[in-house]
Amino acid sequence: MKFPSVSLKYLREDFLAGISVFLVTIPLCLGIALASGAPLFAGVISGIIGGLVVGYWSGSEVTVSGPAAGLTVIVLQAIQSLGYQSFLVSVVLAGVIQFILGWLKAGTLSSFFPNSTIRGMMVAIGLVIILKQFPHALGWDVDYEGEFEFSQQSDGENTFTEIFSALTHVNSGAFIISSACILFLVFWDKLAVGKQTFFKLFPSSLAVIFVGVGLNELFRILHPDWYLGTSPQHMVSFPSFRSWDVIMNSFVFPDFAALTSSGVYVAALTIALVASLESLITLEAADRVDHDRRYSSPNQELRAQGISNILCGLVGALPITAVVIRSSTNVFSGARTRLATMFHGLFLLISLITAGSLLQRIPLACLAALLIVVGFKLVDFKVFKKIYKEGKDQFIPFIITIVTIIFTDLLIGILVGLAVGVNYVLYFNFHSAIKAVRDGKNVLVVFSKDVSFLNKSNLKKILIDIKEGDSVLFDGARAQFIDQDIFTTLQEFKADADTRNIEVEFRYIVQRNISRKKKDGIV
Repeated sequence: MKFPSVSLKYLREDFLAGISVFLVTIPLCLGIALASGAPLFAGVISGIIGGLVVGYWSGSEVTVSGPAAGLTVIVLQAIQSLGYQSFLVSVVLAGVIQFILGWLKAGTLSSFFPNSTIRGMMVAIGLVIILKQFPHALGWDVDYEGEFEFSQQSDGENTFTEIFSALTHVNSGAFIISSACILFLVFWDKLAVGKQTFFKLFPSSLAVIFVGVGLNELFRILHPDWYLGTSPQHMVSFPSFRSWDVIMNSFVFPDFAALTSSGVYVAALTIALVASLESLITLEAADRVDHDRRYSSPNQELRAQGISNILCGLVGALPITAVVIRSSTNVFSGARTRLATMFHGLFLLISLITAGSLLQRIPLACLAALLIVVGFKLVDFKVFKKIYKEGKDQFIPFIITIVTIIFTDLLIGILVGLAVGVNYVLYFNFHSAIKAVRDGKNVLVVFSKDVSFLNKSNLKKILIDIKEGDSVLFDGARAQFIDQDIFTTLQEFKADADTRNIEVEFRYIVQRNISRKKKDGIV
């Protein structure tokens, strides 16, 4: 692996973006650790490793990695069945598998993700962020931050019933803070587009934190009933570690005696495959919103994820993936290079000792407002009309991906979207590779692209419709490749044509790699 270069050209932008991502990441790390049945410390350490280690080795300049909601069910089940120290062995093995996948260049498979599915995923993630953060914006902080599934196992609610519950339990202080923060973010971003230098230099995603904290402190003085600080449920909760000794004693190490258990290997393979898929999907999404439109190396990303998960398992942390929410926040906060991700990891590390009490002053409603605005930036409603005009082969997988992600979770939605997208590719290739046009007794059969055995049944349907006395021209001028099955079918048809009084002519019908210089007849 080559050592990536770290540019200091955008140091200020990356530093400020790193702070914004750090503030958003804290409740996500803690919430996912809680939902996974792991120590809160493990979630924080995962965030640190995701920032510093993946941040440096990543194939992308803007993706941010950490504990992911998509792994919570897998991790929870593994911890319950194996025990925490044995589970950590699975994390180490998962990292080894990911590194090997990157070394084998398996990351290039991400190039085959249909464009419609990726665009649908980005819109769906934006919508899910909005739907999931809406209850937090109203002060209904029952579910953990970062929860992404439609059906919630913790309380039996789903995304929409949770919103209904929030609407019937509105916290006035949270509602005012989130509303003010959303308006502030919109106003700030509009000024930043103009010639207001200050608004361009200072990111709105960081400035809004001061607004949220300031309003809440104002409530404490002027209207105590609206003050959110009396309930830790409504505030950022961060474990306090007063010394390095306490931190060192919080580490848990893997029990490698568990290597004799088959369950460890099953969990490792599951974690590796799911984490790799989510990381590659995030990489594709991040490339699309990257200000500089750079193309990232998926194989480098898999190797970076593998190294980091090996380290996570060795020090007792949760497995990590590249995460769309963090990566989107990073980009929209003005990040330009990998330094932003590394800064966020560094701030997490520093906060373990120094910043716990300060962070606990931040209302979750303020962070919800920030994430809701990020969600709206991902949901570009113009893209619906644009993709609709591209045809149903693009629009249907796009819509199905969105709906499935909203009503299941990210992983299932992506898999369904991929399946539908690939199915449409095969369907349209199947029906568009061979076209037949009839004019009286004259039939023109055009091979418009590469023709494989998948097109054999379509060709046979065309041949069946050719009647006695017809004159048929088979034109393969546009086909770079004709499969042996197709070639054989044409030979058989030509042999039978004379007995049926059918005149047959072949042009540019060339078998496999034979030169196309011979223009007429089957070669």
